[in-house]
Amino acid sequence: MSPAPKIALINAVPAAIPPAQAALHDSLPDAVVWNILDDRLLVDADSRGGLDAGLRRRMRRLIDHALAEDADGVLLTCSLYGPVAQGTHAGVPVMASDEAAFADIARAGYASVLVLASFDGARDDTVRRLETALREAGASSRVVGLSVPAAMDATKAGDHDALVTALVKACANRPADAVYLAQYSLAPAGNALQEAVGVPVISGPKSAAAALRRLASDGHDR
Repeated sequence: MSPAPKIALINAVPAAIPPAQAALHDSLPDAVVWNILDDRLLVDADSRGGLDAGLRRRMRRLIDHALAEDADGVLLTCSLYGPVAQGTHAGVPVMASDEAAFADIARAGYASVLVLASFDGARDDTVRRLETALREAGASSRVVGLSVPAAMDATKAGDHDALVTALVKACANRPADAVYLAQYSLAPAGNALQEAVGVPVISGPKSAAAALRRLASDGHDR
């Protein structure tokens, strides 16, 4: 990567942009952040019953666009399209939204992880993919998922305090060795939540930004 790397964020919803930008600013303050938004990616996936071949090709075109414009790294902020990122071979990192977070959780070897999401679909999908990633990494963490509808209301209202309150309440009486925030929209509450619950809180944007920083320092490709 160059001293001032250009990082392309490929987004399916506008709400994912601020958390990803903030995490990159903290880890790579000199980075040039380039946002590419296709706000039909999730809508079309829902209407087609999931990630079909046409949508995979569409995401590949977006990734190719970022690479053609000399991006030093590409981060997909939507977990649904993660398999496309992981199937891309390029001279620069092309990362799925939560692959770095899953790797961090596997390396830490937590006995139990509580996954928080704002709706059931995100909870179930994240738990399934995290369990798969842990199994493939040889980790044996117990994963428990919880949906927090009040968190969705808070993110829609842009109410940070309400978001933190909702997540803190959700963690009450649910002991775990770590908490994983399943959506980028929940990530802004990470620091406050960690202080409140007293265990590590992991989020996709924070882990991804840290991974990109390490790659920039090491000069290694993905």
